[in-house]
Amino acid sequence: MNSLTKIGAFGTALAATFAAAYGIGDAVSPVDTAPDKTAHASAEHAPASKPVADTSPGGLQIAADGYALDLRTPRVKAGEKSTLRFVVRGADGRPVTDYRVEHEKELHLIVASRDLTTYRHLHPVRAEDGTWSTTTTLPDPGGYRVLADFTPAAEEEGLTLGADLAVSGTYEPAALPAASRTATVDGYTVELNGDLSTDRESDLTFTVRRDGRPVTTLQPYLGAYGHLVALRSGDLAYLHVHPHEEAHGDETSGPRVAFATTAPSSGGYRLFLDFKVDGEVRTAAFTVHLDPGAGQPQPEPKEHEKETPGSTHGH
Repeated sequence: MNSLTKIGAFGTALAATFAAAYGIGDAVSPVDTAPDKTAHASAEHAPASKPVADTSPGGLQIAADGYALDLRTPRVKAGEKSTLRFVVRGADGRPVTDYRVEHEKELHLIVASRDLTTYRHLHPVRAEDGTWSTTTTLPDPGGYRVLADFTPAAEEEGLTLGADLAVSGTYEPAALPAASRTATVDGYTVELNGDLSTDRESDLTFTVRRDGRPVTTLQPYLGAYGHLVALRSGDLAYLHVHPHEEAHGDETSGPRVAFATTAPSSGGYRLFLDFKVDGEVRTAAFTVHLDPGAGQPQPEPKEHEKETPGSTHGH
C-alpha cells in the first residue's frame, strides 16, 4: 500500500518536445488563443480524479495516504529496557485516536534490526491524547526499523508505516541468517512447507512438533492459531499475510497452521511465526531466498537447525 516516489528531471527534453509539437500544430491549422468556455465549464464540473491505488509493500514510508508516523523515541541504548513512544497523525496533523480492531488489537508494532537477527512483535498502549507507548529491550546496537500496522476507523483498508530507530553501542553488522526449512525454539521444532512466489498468492504451511511428536494444542493468538510476519531483506518491506483458519473460542488446534502471501520481488526474506502453547507465545524464524525468475526459495538442508535468535513478544 506504500510506495517510494521517483522523480526524474526532463526539463530540457520536455521543452524541446513541446516546441516541436507547437510548430507542427501551427503548420497544420491556426492557433486559437481564445478561451474555450465549453471546455472550461466542463472542467469545473468534472469530478476530481482518484489517486492510483498503491500496491507496493508496506513499511517503506513514514507517511502515506494522509497519515504519518511520528516516532517520539528515535534512539535507545542497546541492552537497556526502553520505552518507545509514537503518534499516528492524520491529514490535519492531529493524533489519530480512533482505530479499527484487527487481529484483536488496534495496532501491531514490529521492531526489527536491519540485519533481521532481532525481532519484536509488540502491542503498545494508547493514551487518550493518541500517544502510543510500549517497553522493550533491544540487545544489539545498530539500525532498526519500527513498523506500525493499523487501520484508522475512518478507513476501510489498513496501512503500515515505518520509521528508523537507532540503537547505540558498538555495532558489528551481521549477515542474514542462513536459509533453512526448520527452526527450533524452546524445544519446539517448526518445519516450513511451501514456497514464496512473485506472480501468484502461495501457501506457506508450518508444522509444530515437540520431541518429534505433533503439537495439537496450539492456542488461539490474535484470532488465529499462528501469526506470521514476513520482511524483505535490505529495506524491510512488510508483507501482509493471511491465515487460512481463524481460531474458534478457546479451542486448540495443530500441528499445522497455514498462511497465504505474495512476495513483491526476488531476494531474501525473513519469516517470523508466532505460536502459542501453554499460555506462552514463542517465535520461530526462517530465512528463504527467492531467486530472480525462479519464483522459488532455495533453503539449505534441514540439518542446519538452530535456535531462533533475538525474537520475543510484548503484550
